[in-house]
Amino acid sequence: MAQAKSRALRKAPRSGRWSAAVTRASNALDLESGVFAKRTPQEIARSLKRSAEESSRRKSEPFRSAMSMLTFYINRAGKNLSKSRLRVLERAKDALRKEFGRE
Repeated sequence: MAQAKSRALRKAPRSGRWSAAVTRASNALDLESGVFAKRTPQEIARSLKRSAEESSRRKSEPFRSAMSMLTFYINRAGKNLSKSRLRVLERAKDALRKEFGRE
């Protein structure tokens, strides 16, 4: 009886990845496909800036939306990112600040 109860208390397995759905269909931005796979921080920052300024779905100012999406991606990808990829994405934050004139 105790075993049946403990099994019932366990969480059901999740289907799909909610973070991927957020990145795809978020109300924050209409992202360009493959934006986080770009090679340089400047390319990532330019793409995020363009998406943020053109998006009709964002709820806050363009800089805040772009930075939030970049931070969200870094946090959710977490341990699956190589150190070199993480470095590029972290540098993209600085490039994004520069793009928006917030150095």
